[in-house]
Amino acid sequence: MKKMIRFGMGMVLLSMLGLSSCKKEVIYTYEVNDVDVSQPGAAKPNVKSDLEVLSIAYSDLFGSTIPADKLEALALTYQSFGDKRLVLDMVILNFLNDPNVVIPTDGAMRADVEAFVDASYRKFYVREPSAFERWFVSDLIRKDATLTPDLVYYAFMTSVEYRFY
Repeated sequence: MKKMIRFGMGMVLLSMLGLSSCKKEVIYTYEVNDVDVSQPGAAKPNVKSDLEVLSIAYSDLFGSTIPADKLEALALTYQSFGDKRLVLDMVILNFLNDPNVVIPTDGAMRADVEAFVDASYRKFYVREPSAFERWFVSDLIRKDATLTPDLVYYAFMTSVEYRFY
């Protein structure tokens, strides 16, 4: 009789354990809300023509419009070479090496790096930098003492975004 009671209690205990251990697993589903991450002013669908790039680059660096004869000579040079990207880089380097170019000094750039970065974005990309862009470029300038304003300008002017408006 004791065996029957023990067996019955064991069965009850096993069934209680079985019932308590068989919980239906809850599946959590996490979803991400759609967020618009585009930056106002960053969408530039139109490509500048070759003459527009040369003319705008001159205006950005010298603060005046390019003389017609100089634009014509640059356009002829630009058209005569097969590698347009290389010629554009060389023209921009030539502009940056001109003694009449208007570029902030290294001291002015390092005195207020964020203001220099903001002004560069407005000047070359016609928009405000995002928080990450501001931090990234400012951090590059602060960490590299050999980075001069003309190198920063060269980087902006030879970027893909500079070719779009």
